[in-house]
Amino acid sequence: MTFEERKALVKSYLGKTVNIKIDRPIGYVHKKENYSLTYPINYGYIPGVIGGDGEELDVYLLGVDKPVTEYTAKVIGIAHRENDVEDKLVAAPCDLNFTREEIEKSINFQEQYYKTYIEVIE
Repeated sequence: MTFEERKALVKSYLGKTVNIKIDRPIGYVHKKENYSLTYPINYGYIPGVIGGDGEELDVYLLGVDKPVTEYTAKVIGIAHRENDVEDKLVAAPCDLNFTREEIEKSINFQEQYYKTYIEVIE
């Protein structure tokens, strides 16, 4: 996937309602080589949609305070990674919106390791 195709793909989801399969619910511990990462929010992917890394397109789910296995939500933003091969979508329940600062704070647990710019729906 080219850089332009990757950007067009994630932008095409802004404002859309998507079905998310959650594979890293709140409290999930992802063990890395030198550390472990505990997920404070639900994190998953859109089944069948391939992102820039060749895997299914990842989505942060904000505004749902309990672990879930799937969720239908509105895409409210994009975490554009400048130093990676993929970007991440940011979604929330259809009746909620978050500011850029709120999104940055919520996903910093993972995005702190990347140079990320947050685009929010206007």
